[in-house]
Amino acid sequence: MKYVYSILLVLFITFTYANAAESKKILIIVSNITDMGDPEKHDARNNLWEVAPPYHVFVSHGYKVDFVSPEGGKVEFYMDPIGISRYTIKYEGFMEKAHHTFTPTQISPTDYWAVYIGGGYGPLFDVANNPNLLSIIAEIYESGGIVGAGGHGSGAFANVKLSNGKFLVNGKRVAGFPDATEQSKTWAKQGTLLPFMVESQLRLNGAIALNKTTIKHKHDVVVDQNIVSTMFLPSAALVAKEMIDLYEK
Repeated sequence: MKYVYSILLVLFITFTYANAAESKKILIIVSNITDMGDPEKHDARNNLWEVAPPYHVFVSHGYKVDFVSPEGGKVEFYMDPIGISRYTIKYEGFMEKAHHTFTPTQISPTDYWAVYIGGGYGPLFDVANNPNLLSIIAEIYESGGIVGAGGHGSGAFANVKLSNGKFLVNGKRVAGFPDATEQSKTWAKQGTLLPFMVESQLRLNGAIALNKTTIKHKHDVVVDQNIVSTMFLPSAALVAKEMIDLYEK
């Protein structure tokens, strides 16, 4: 009898976990942009290393993930698929999601407990100014959901306004790709090709925007209320882990 009880208990726990995992979903927002519109074809796109590792963390913890982009359909990434990125592409269906993203009108924000945006310059061009996507982010957040980002992804939600008229980032500590680093790189011609620089836009909209002089370590993950962010790509997976920890608490 004890043996039968043990089996039933295991089956109950397994069934309960499976159903819980089935109901838990994370939304990843990605860009459809592939260049920044200059004659030299500077690359925009999405940064694979800031999207694939967090995706792996989410799915390996039993969460379902959907991808959405401004136009839907296939999106592109730059960076070589090495390490965990290669693994998640080969075994966890990452590119299947990236080749079949939803449009904003196909998304019901109430289906998601979190939204994540990775870096790459693309999101600054077509996510940060997309009213439908900004509204989705706001609704998820105001329903108690978590907003996470890596690198330039923080710029993608810098312009989100809440129902009280205030910016989502107002008064909150947020880490994003810092201006000083942007201005030292040729990737976007020292930032001159961008619609805005992340740190400046965050600060403009009331955030306590962190940079390398105001944070303990440049790869730290910053949590303020339900916003989880980091400056640079090596910590993108840690953002996903912090989001899960915050949710499961």
